[in-house]
Amino acid sequence: MWKHHGKLERHSLLLTIGIIIVVSIGGLVEIAPLFYLESTIEKVKGVRPYTPLEQAGRDIYVREGCYVCHSQMVRPLRDEVERYGHYSLAAESMYDHPFQWGSKRTGPDLARVGGKYSDGWHVDHLRDPRSVVPESNMPPYKFLAETDLDYRAIQQRLKALKAVGVPYTKDQIENARADLETQVDPFAGDTSGVKKRYDVKVQQRDFDGNPQKISEMDALIAYLQVLGTMVDFKTYKASDPENLR
Repeated sequence: MWKHHGKLERHSLLLTIGIIIVVSIGGLVEIAPLFYLESTIEKVKGVRPYTPLEQAGRDIYVREGCYVCHSQMVRPLRDEVERYGHYSLAAESMYDHPFQWGSKRTGPDLARVGGKYSDGWHVDHLRDPRSVVPESNMPPYKFLAETDLDYRAIQQRLKALKAVGVPYTKDQIENARADLETQVDPFAGDTSGVKKRYDVKVQQRDFDGNPQKISEMDALIAYLQVLGTMVDFKTYKASDPENLR
């Protein structure tokens, strides 16, 4: 057959037909499995939907365009892993709509920022970035601490996310407002069952240092503090079925 390739090379119509056949076969091999696979992302132990407060903070993060300068994707390259930590897993972003992957960074990647700094550091950084990072060109977000968080539609927000695949339960949706208020109140205890509905490791405290109000800064810091903390990378091994759900 290969001895007669000259015929294809000399006849454009035959060559075009041959290309179409080869590309069609290759396309079917790649696309066909997607029709019977329930998901192309393996669920990893520890990954959960965001709490109402964390989700509200994520919405503020997107609203303010933080993703323009900060990616949330540690690539499997030596310099990135040594600087930021374990490379990002697809499962960590499976409940993100839209996800924040990317490689263009003006500021550092935030995929592993959770727990790296204290709440007070984040408050200072958001109020006046250059007070903690002198070389920063990030604009100040002081107004977040002065703005009450509007969470009147938080139940509708969770319903919308459920419609696109985030597995919020009826119980989580019905208690969204109470869970949000409980998470930001360090003296409330788990009166709404937020830890039972999400995770016993849910961080419950006043994030912005002002217990008099639930601010947009409370929500944003709650979101930042959970990034990269759901998966225990000290024990995680990609080949270990114990890490998959």
